[in-house]
Amino acid sequence: MAGVTSRREAEELIRQGRVRVNGRPASIGQKVDPASDRVEVDGTAVRPVHQRTYVVLHKPRGYVSTRKDTHGRPTVLDLVGGDSRYLYPVGRLDSDSEGLVLLTDDGDLAHVLMHPRHEVFKTYRALVDRALTAANLARLQSGVKLDDGPTRPALVRPVRGPASGCWYEVSIAEGRNRQVRRMFRAVGASVRRLIRVALGPLRLGGLPVGACRSLTPRELRLLKEIYAHSRVSA
Repeated sequence: MAGVTSRREAEELIRQGRVRVNGRPASIGQKVDPASDRVEVDGTAVRPVHQRTYVVLHKPRGYVSTRKDTHGRPTVLDLVGGDSRYLYPVGRLDSDSEGLVLLTDDGDLAHVLMHPRHEVFKTYRALVDRALTAANLARLQSGVKLDDGPTRPALVRPVRGPASGCWYEVSIAEGRNRQVRRMFRAVGASVRRLIRVALGPLRLGGLPVGACRSLTPRELRLLKEIYAHSRVSA
C-alpha cells in the first residue's frame, strides 16, 4: 500500500534480506506497528499511506492489466492521469478484453474483492460466434469442467449488446485466467468480444473507452461494506 511492491513480491524482498524492521532483518509474518516501528526497504524508509485512492477505468483492448509489462505493451496505468505510481489493478483483464478495471492503493480491499471466498461477482458482456442452446446455457449455469477444475455455477443470460450478434451476460465469483472465454469454449462457442461491465457494486455505465473516474461516495461506501463483512465472517 506504500507503493513499494505487491503483497506477493514483498515476501520475496523479505527472503532476500532487503527489508529491515528497526534495523534488523524482517521475517515473513512479522507484525509491525506503523506508529512506532521503522520499516526500510533497501535502506529507504517505508511510510504508510493514509489517504487511499480508488479509480474506475474503462480499459480498451490492447492494454494489459498490470503495472509493468516485460514485452513493452501499454498498461492500464498509462491511461490514468496524475500520480499513479502507488496504484495497482484489482484482478486481471486480459489484453484482448475491455471494460471496467478498478485501480487502488488499498491492498486489503483488493484482496477481499478478488478472493473467491467472498463471492464478489464480476459481470461481463460476451459476443460469441453462435447462439447457445438451452443445454449450453444450463451447462454454463451449473458449472463446466476446465483444465484447472470445474467452475462454480454462473449467472448466464442472453442480452442485447452494443452491436449486432449473439451477446450474453455472464456473472462469476471466480477470477481464473481467461475464464469466461474458456467457459464458452467448453460448450463449443468462441468469444469474439468481451467487456467487463461490473465488479461487485461498481458499474461501467457510460464511461468512455480509455477514460477513468474516481469512485462516488456511494460506491466507496458499498465497497467498505463488503470489506467490513469479510472481516466479520473471517
